[in-house]
Amino acid sequence: MYRYEFTREAYKQLHKLPVEVQRLMIKKLDYVVSSDRPLSFAKSLIHYSAGQYRLRVGDYRIIFDTDESLFIILAVGHRRDIYRP
Repeated sequence: MYRYEFTREAYKQLHKLPVEVQRLMIKKLDYVVSSDRPLSFAKSLIHYSAGQYRLRVGDYRIIFDTDESLFIILAVGHRRDIYRP
């Protein structure tokens, strides 16, 4: 079974978002990591400078890497801003 952890920066980004968006993101992450094939919900990113994968939550994105059975959340934010360095 997979689990997830936020980096310090991603945790700060999460708390800057509206409360309803925060709830949706946590709900989505809980659902994805509890499934049999969690990476089937994620899309692979072309440029790995931001991270390996992304999850879509409405107009918001969760950027993450994987390490065995751990999702390391690197960034969260609106889709217009999340891919900018």
